[in-house]
Amino acid sequence: MTKSKSQERKLDPERWLELYGDILFRYSIKYVRDSMAAEDLVQETLLAGLKSQGSFAGHSTEQTWLIGILKNKIMDHFRRSKREISFDALDAISDKMDEDFIETGPDKGTWKATRRPAEWMIDANDPLEQKEFWYHLNSCIEELDKKLAIVFVLRELEELDFKNICNTLAISHTNLRVMLYRARKRLRLCLEKNWIEAETDKI
Repeated sequence: MTKSKSQERKLDPERWLELYGDILFRYSIKYVRDSMAAEDLVQETLLAGLKSQGSFAGHSTEQTWLIGILKNKIMDHFRRSKREISFDALDAISDKMDEDFIETGPDKGTWKATRRPAEWMIDANDPLEQKEFWYHLNSCIEELDKKLAIVFVLRELEELDFKNICNTLAISHTNLRVMLYRARKRLRLCLEKNWIEAETDKI
């Protein structure tokens, strides 16, 4: 009986650190924003992968499979550290942008229609423009407050739903909305200053 390509794929744990260590570290530090914590998560991921080799079905690459394990480790990290990070305390990142939010009623914590940020538009057919956008976006994310960066990445890049994020970070739905709005607005201002305006000045 002929084996499928997926069945023929074999894991090579001895080369994981060499092949995927840097990739896993960069992925991890984007979330936890702490090099020691990121290194620990990579080690936990490789150890978990070693213990669960039998679950590898070969439907994805080793790298994709390991990143999937890392994602779970990152979420576990947030669950363990949510009290230390205290996502539900917004005072530390409060600013004048709060005037953009509805203050009372059932829509409290959501943005006012007249203040809603415009959608970012990039040319999907222009690889260079996409590359520049992601480069500047990642740079701007690094400048965000840690709490804002984490909720933005989980929601916008990982596309987790509100319920999942709220449960993981022990945060209220309203506070999550507020932090996402602040993150989007600050990122938009950062992109306008460091990318859009900078490109315009070159013309």
